[in-house]
Amino acid sequence: MDLRSHFTALGEGLAHFDGPGGTQVPASVADAVGHAYRSAISNRHGGFASSDRADAIVDEARQAVADLLGAEPEGVIFGGSMTANTYVLAGALQKTWTPGDNVVLSKLDHDANIRPWVQAAERREVEVRWAVPDASTDLPADQYEDLVDERTRLVAVTVASNATGSMPDTVRIAQIAHASGALVHLDGVHATPHGPVRFEDLGADFYACSAYKFYGPHLGATVARPELLETLHPDKLLPSSNEVPDRFELGTSQFAQLVAVHATIDWIAQWGQGTTRRERLLDALAQIKQQEEQVFARLLDGLRSKEIRLIGDPRRRTPTVAFVKDGESPQATASRLADKGVAVWAGHYYAIELMTLLGLPDGAVRAGVVGYTSDNDVDRLLELL
Repeated sequence: MDLRSHFTALGEGLAHFDGPGGTQVPASVADAVGHAYRSAISNRHGGFASSDRADAIVDEARQAVADLLGAEPEGVIFGGSMTANTYVLAGALQKTWTPGDNVVLSKLDHDANIRPWVQAAERREVEVRWAVPDASTDLPADQYEDLVDERTRLVAVTVASNATGSMPDTVRIAQIAHASGALVHLDGVHATPHGPVRFEDLGADFYACSAYKFYGPHLGATVARPELLETLHPDKLLPSSNEVPDRFELGTSQFAQLVAVHATIDWIAQWGQGTTRRERLLDALAQIKQQEEQVFARLLDGLRSKEIRLIGDPRRRTPTVAFVKDGESPQATASRLADKGVAVWAGHYYAIELMTLLGLPDGAVRAGVVGYTSDNDVDRLLELL
């Protein structure tokens, strides 16, 4: 799969290991956005041609995300970011909580799947309980047996750590949560680019992701069963639609961004085989996963041969690694690599609870492999280290 030739941004010469913080965009997606801005688009539900186009853009984007995640289009919520969507959901869900209830969070997670729930719990006088990863940054699922009880209203956990790539057993965690009647919110931001997804098979009642992590625009999407969304009532403007999923989307839709989401998912699907777009997406993402794993193995083996301290060693992971170079701060390592045209992140990358738990006040260097990462990129990084 020659994904690289579709990314004109790679012609600037950087070796991009910053994918966990956001990927580059295929040329066809950029072209689709340009075409959208050159076309007449009005607000929705106007009954004239440019408004009809807006309605179609939203509907087509919902269907595309539904195909990507194995959801129903009526259960697809769009927002400016995953963080924004999670705050909207937290505001709606907290209305169903009462003092004495509890929510169970994970110290493995990005803060976007922590702080909205912590703040909602504080407002409702609800207890916050914590699941804790071990030294490998695996998240033992058995601990949820002791954390979840009949007063647990929500379990929020990541599908993959954006810091170390660690992939918890969300199916087992969700079984424990659902047995007590709790809902499960899965952060799929870091997992979605790296393999096929069917959100309910992972145990999710809510599954959140960000398009700019899978080669698309800066836009968040959260999916759920439409009948579950019907039971929730977020704060909104009085005249705005009360229909699901519209009631969860604040303000006017970002039409050009939705065009880009649709174009991105079609771009991924073109690499797969199958009759339906869903089938093509599953096949394409399985192929991309295999390619990423081969490149990541080269990176991981190379890092292990150097004076590098790897942060964690999870049993299941996405192609992401965090490390610290002996005698050099993470920020100094990242700066030195940047000077030589290699892009990595340094710090906590919003995994603040994890880095605090691991005793890493300066965080770590993070390198991630995505579909366009090459063996040459890996060799450049390793040589500079």
